[in-house]
Amino acid sequence: MPIRWTENNHFSNVIYLTDERWEHIIDGNNHPEMAGFEEYLKKTIRLGTRKQDPLNPHKYRYTRKFQDLPEGNTHIIAIVLFRLRETSAAEPVPNNYIVTAYQKEMG
Repeated sequence: MPIRWTENNHFSNVIYLTDERWEHIIDGNNHPEMAGFEEYLKKTIRLGTRKQDPLNPHKYRYTRKFQDLPEGNTHIIAIVLFRLRETSAAEPVPNNYIVTAYQKEMG
């Protein structure tokens, strides 16, 4: 799948977003409010707080507050999976990607 962009988080992990995942995120049945906020998503990955999922140690939730989100929303949330893949030489390499992203009102 084509990679749309990559960002480093504040731990220097490379995280990527594919075109397929972006289309999924902004689909009318999912989170169309994200369509104009791709740069905010990048900033959320780069500078947001990160919390590990208690049930899935490979899943992380990135959160960042923004002042100008629509519909009373205050934060962008990104869900990232940290995985490994094998190179053609059977060496493990990081494969960290955004699964979804959305806006939310948080206190």
